[in-house]
Amino acid sequence: MTLHNTDRPTALFRWAKEHSLSVRWRPGNAWAIAEGQSADLATAFGVDIHDYLGRRGQQFYASPQQPSVPERLSGEVTEVGRILGYTPYRMSLPDLRNLPTDVPDQGLTPQGVLNTYNLANLAGQGFTGKGTTIVFFAFDGFAQADLDTFADTFDLPRFTPVVVGGQPSAPHGETTMDLQLAHAIAPDAQKVVVNARPTVQGDGAYEKIGKMLESADQQFPGAIWSFSIGWGCDKLITAADLAPVRSALATAHTHGTTAFDASGDLAGLECKGGQDWSSAPSEDDIGLDSVASLPEMTDVGGTTLSTDAHGGWLAEQAWFDVPLSQGTGGGVSAIFDRPEWQRNVSAPGADGAGRRLTPDVAAVADPFTGVKIVLNNQVLVGGGTSQSAPLWAAMAAVMNQYLIANGGRALGDLNPTLYKIASGAPLPAFRDVDLGGNAVATAAPGYDLVTGLGSPDVENLVKNILVLQKAHR
Repeated sequence: MTLHNTDRPTALFRWAKEHSLSVRWRPGNAWAIAEGQSADLATAFGVDIHDYLGRRGQQFYASPQQPSVPERLSGEVTEVGRILGYTPYRMSLPDLRNLPTDVPDQGLTPQGVLNTYNLANLAGQGFTGKGTTIVFFAFDGFAQADLDTFADTFDLPRFTPVVVGGQPSAPHGETTMDLQLAHAIAPDAQKVVVNARPTVQGDGAYEKIGKMLESADQQFPGAIWSFSIGWGCDKLITAADLAPVRSALATAHTHGTTAFDASGDLAGLECKGGQDWSSAPSEDDIGLDSVASLPEMTDVGGTTLSTDAHGGWLAEQAWFDVPLSQGTGGGVSAIFDRPEWQRNVSAPGADGAGRRLTPDVAAVADPFTGVKIVLNNQVLVGGGTSQSAPLWAAMAAVMNQYLIANGGRALGDLNPTLYKIASGAPLPAFRDVDLGGNAVATAAPGYDLVTGLGSPDVENLVKNILVLQKAHR
């Protein structure tokens, strides 16, 4: 539950004790967790709590009602989270095994992607992520042999990631792709893989995520964070549920961390969960990944990319593959108010005018136009917004190195800066994507709900950021 302020919630402790509940709260936090037996929670909040069996065999408890703030706690508590013991999770990776085999798989090389997003000149000057760290939060593992083959194939230095918490599981391609894409752009950045699978084992997922982020911040302060995974539809929870995650992100920002999350590959239907695509989508299917939609997260949408033979940028449009039921995520938050830095943008389909809009930016995601990777010792073309997010993370690592070398500072909380630059800057920093769409929204000139502000011209973007930083010292 969220609190009015960071003072000790004395009334909450007293109320909890009267109902045989306990409270977990740390000084300085504007949130707390009340816990106890199901029967005691049900009585305290005046709701029903039942045990359920999901379609995939998962067993969990939940309340069919949203708990409200008890009247006597209204002076301390602002919102109560859901009583829900199960968190659906995702990896934003298209099934590369099921792509048609009769379509040429050209794909971008690492040099090609440097050309596409105007990083080649920066790389030539030695801006390759040196002195930076990129942390990948992962649900699956990777094979070192694939990383070595990728590096050897594309004439890059070999690298061995730091692994925190052990390999999450057998490699399924997600983490392998994330690491290789980041290495293509920032070969000298340290790569770290954090096992995120414990966050979806049992209940209390969002508290576990918060603790995971706090630990990463302590071990690797100022690192770039990349998420190609998700923790469920935003309509299933409240802002109070996500308070531990927001708190950890905000603290990490103060240490220079920037966080990127994939918007998802369900074409704006994140609440459909990838199930029963034979039926037409309903209003209930439309939604966002809860963590990706956080205002503290830079949410990354996906595009279909056109380039010349050397990777030079020609055009982009929003990624949407109807036959494969895939496409860039994005839309209007069901949870969060519109941040101040986003109040001057509008978009077709943004009916929730007072709510957070996603995504913020975009990069290539279409597996037919993506970047080459190595998986199971085979060269493939990557795809999904899980390609877009690590690309942006690696770009941020390069930008951090450039900024610090030129008298600036690490990016930190990036979203306010992105929107300020989009509203007017000396150099054109974004390539506006105004074609295509997904299942619920269309691209349009300016900001839109499928590609955000557009894809980056990284050299122009970082030069604009440096000007902005020096002007506001």
